[in-house]
Amino acid sequence: MSRFGKVWVRLSENPKRGEPVEIRAMVVHPMESGFRLDNVGHPIPRHIVSTFTCAYGGKDVFRAKLHPAISTNPYFVFYVVATQSADLLFTWTDDRGEVATHNVRLEVA
Repeated sequence: MSRFGKVWVRLSENPKRGEPVEIRAMVVHPMESGFRLDNVGHPIPRHIVSTFTCAYGGKDVFRAKLHPAISTNPYFVFYVVATQSADLLFTWTDDRGEVATHNVRLEVA
């Protein structure tokens, strides 16, 4: 059963060629570190998002490797330079091999 929930992605509005575009991305995920105990004292198994990538026009423009210290529902803010109208593909992969993806079209004026 996948533990990924809703994905949110927000882009700067009306980007112009050559200008930076602010990108905000978040995925709902419990991010269990493996260090916590449940209500009867048993360890809660580790389950974290291990990598996040964003590809723009088929090329990676942002990549992050995550660790257990990252909070629930990882949230990223980063910038890319708008060079062309193209798809942005966001990919979150957790340490159990589950994957969440989201695609957004970036239209450049």
